Amino acid sequence: MNVIILQIVQQSQAVIDTLSNTAGNLTSGATEIRLSIWEMVLKGGWIMLPLGLLSVITVYIFIERFIIIVRASRYERNFMNNIRDFVHGGRIDAANAMCISYSNPIARMIEKGLARIGRPLNDINAAIENVGKLEIAKLEKNIAGLSTIAGVAPMIGFLGTVIGMVRAFYDMSMAGNNIDIQLLSTGIYQAMMTTVAGLIVGITAYICYNILVARIEKLVFVLEARATEFMDLLHEPAKSV
Repeated sequence: MNVIILQIVQQSQAVIDTLSNTAGNLTSGATEIRLSIWEMVLKGGWIMLPLGLLSVITVYIFIERFIIIVRASRYERNFMNNIRDFVHGGRIDAANAMCISYSNPIARMIEKGLARIGRPLNDINAAIENVGKLEIAKLEKNIAGLSTIAGVAPMIGFLGTVIGMVRAFYDMSMAGNNIDIQLLSTGIYQAMMTTVAGLIVGITAYICYNILVARIEKLVFVLEARATEFMDLLHEPAKSV
């Protein structure tokens, strides 16, 4: 009886040792298959090159436009009050000089209005609106490219997915009965990595595009408010006569 119990204990210990060794092998194997970001990028194949280029363009356009829009949005709080004082005092040259010194969309718009003083108010208003449209067009330069990238990048990623799956099926057909996971991994890696990369670039471009558009719309509102304020300013002397 004791011999039987001893054999059972020995067999149980052997099973436990086997399970421990298997778990250790799985753990070491999991450690070995860890990939760095660069290695995963390489797994995506040549499709990652255009996606990488689009990501660089996205970052460049966003940073460059964001800096310009922030600079254009800087506005002196007493700017219009000073313009009003200069116009009422007949010091148009001083008002022009102040607009030139600030050199932002609002100042350039008011400068054009000051240059039209003496003409019909409709002409002044039209000149101010035209300058405002030109300033907004300058701020919107290259922003449409972000919208294009937001739509194109996921499509390029899906193209890589299709190419990767075609490659995986081709490798499967050429392997015959010797199919294994390692054989199919190249195509599957390419399919998955290009999809992920395309979505990341597309989502980033979409977010950057909306951030810039929101800031431009805010600036448009300010330009319209300052244009209206300037036209009201020109009406004030006429009311006092």
